[in-house]
Amino acid sequence: MKIAERLASLMQHLQLDAACFATQIPGDIADFAVQFPERVAALVLCVPTRLDPRPFMHVAPRLLMIAGQAGLSADTGRRAFAQLPGAQRHILPGYNAQGWSDVVADRTTEVVGAILSFLRRSSGGLPIAAPPVTAGTHAGLHYRVVGQGPPLLLLPFLLAPSQWEPALAELGQHFAVIKVGGPHIGGVAVLEDRARAPTYRAMFRHLMDVMAPPADGRILDVGCGSGALDRLLARRLGSAARIDAVDVNPFLLREAAELAREFGDRIRFMPGSALDLPFPDATFDCVFSVTVLEECDANRAIAEMIRVARPGGNIGIVVRAIDLPQWWNLELPTAINAIASVPPQSVGPGGVADASLYARMRRAGLADLCAFPTLITLDRPDGPIWRYREEDVLSRLSPEDVVAWSDARENAARHGVLVQAHALHCAVGRKPM
Repeated sequence: MKIAERLASLMQHLQLDAACFATQIPGDIADFAVQFPERVAALVLCVPTRLDPRPFMHVAPRLLMIAGQAGLSADTGRRAFAQLPGAQRHILPGYNAQGWSDVVADRTTEVVGAILSFLRRSSGGLPIAAPPVTAGTHAGLHYRVVGQGPPLLLLPFLLAPSQWEPALAELGQHFAVIKVGGPHIGGVAVLEDRARAPTYRAMFRHLMDVMAPPADGRILDVGCGSGALDRLLARRLGSAARIDAVDVNPFLLREAAELAREFGDRIRFMPGSALDLPFPDATFDCVFSVTVLEECDANRAIAEMIRVARPGGNIGIVVRAIDLPQWWNLELPTAINAIASVPPQSVGPGGVADASLYARMRRAGLADLCAFPTLITLDRPDGPIWRYREEDVLSRLSPEDVVAWSDARENAARHGVLVQAHALHCAVGRKPM
């Protein structure tokens, strides 16, 4: 079932003909906005870093975009705003919103104020929502209702640790806030979909082959996200191994624990920062981290991973490669190819998303470094991870170029050769004895 169908089914379950929506990930609401525009009373896109404006043409007069003043959300919002007549925009002064930014916690008053000001003008025709139940799961979506008033569905952010929580109390004074989650929507769906890609699994298998964790060892995953890789590792190693998985994101930790219930205490999820791991020195036989060190002080995180590893233990690190081109198997003009070949430039201050990873690991004292840049291929254009990457390209193309892109995409799909590929930097090093 696609996310638009899940949302429609959830609204029917909650007896809602129409509602206001707010999300960071446009792809989660795009198909619903196309298929059921009359059910979207108003829509808030809160600091999206990727945005294809085409699905929102019919709801543009009922759309608010909140963006940072700098960074990816600023660029994305500015380009999309020019193509959505009637839409409104609110800029967060001095704010640089990344995909992992905790924007509602960082700018609670301003974000809530902008949403309330906009929705009060858009929700007047909606009846007061009286959902038959205040929490549950329907069509694979978890939901919780807070407050009373016109219905407002809050869809998950990508990686924001606080999600919508800092805004719930105030929004609930004016709306029946329906907070939506689960494995089929938001950042969890993106992470889970990525982990289903055969080449992504092959990358992780090779990482583990090189790291060679003992079957009865203790392993640490730094920045576990939805726990998809921990579940793969638990199946690989068997019942004797113990996997500790930490993340700064309590939302993702809750989802990860739910998805890993079948493994019992073989995987232990707990809060923890890559910059200050909550373990004594020399605790783990192996330590690994996958696409996390782009978002923090990478050198400090590497030092922490080394600290908690036992002497002789292996440390594996994987990061996105923004210094290598991505590739789309599409017949496109050279100018469009030049734009599409640039991967999302998503890296925070002090983070690493290039080949300097290898030198950083060596300077930190790791020995016997094995570096293996890896190409990941995607071939499911209906999946969340494909859409997330494609929307970044579409947000950087002109309307005329988007038409050419769509034609090339349809042609490739028709011939069964629609494929995307992007690179990761991967390495394993050993902590000296």
